[in-house]
Amino acid sequence: MLFFTFIRHRGLIAAMALALTPALWAGEGHSHDAPAAAAGPELPRFHAVSEDFELVGVLQGKQLTLYLDHAADNRPVKNATLELELGPLKLRPTPHGEDGEFEATLAEALKPGTIPVTVTVSAGAQSDLLAGELDLHADEHGDDAAALAWKPWAAGALIAAAGAAVLLSLRARRQGVAA
Repeated sequence: MLFFTFIRHRGLIAAMALALTPALWAGEGHSHDAPAAAAGPELPRFHAVSEDFELVGVLQGKQLTLYLDHAADNRPVKNATLELELGPLKLRPTPHGEDGEFEATLAEALKPGTIPVTVTVSAGAQSDLLAGELDLHADEHGDDAAALAWKPWAAGALIAAAGAAVLLSLRARRQGVAA
């Protein structure tokens, strides 16, 4: 009889240990199959697409990098020229290599908000107008995850307290039976 009580308590202790291991808990939007996320904040970006072209722009401080591809097969567009309107600014990005990458440097950092983007693309006989928006509000909610990080620990503490209460109650019952 004592052997079965020991085994039962040991199983309860093992279950509590597993419940208290935060590495095993999967939070909202978390998957153990997903690749690890890159460290640091995501850079602001915009996306504009037409029947012929697809353009992605990434802003890092005052540096704007643009990636231009053919929409049909995702091949980089070579020998293209771009005319960019970023809100009130008019820029002519310069090619950076031959792989559809362009760069432009802003005179000053952009102010937060949603900024309309219009790009005229000319590549050989093709010409197109692409439109999108650059949203510089992306980091407003960056602290939400940190504010909620205490909840799994609180749940673990409650589980541990309940488990300890069960163990103490079983121990008291056993000592009462043995006496």
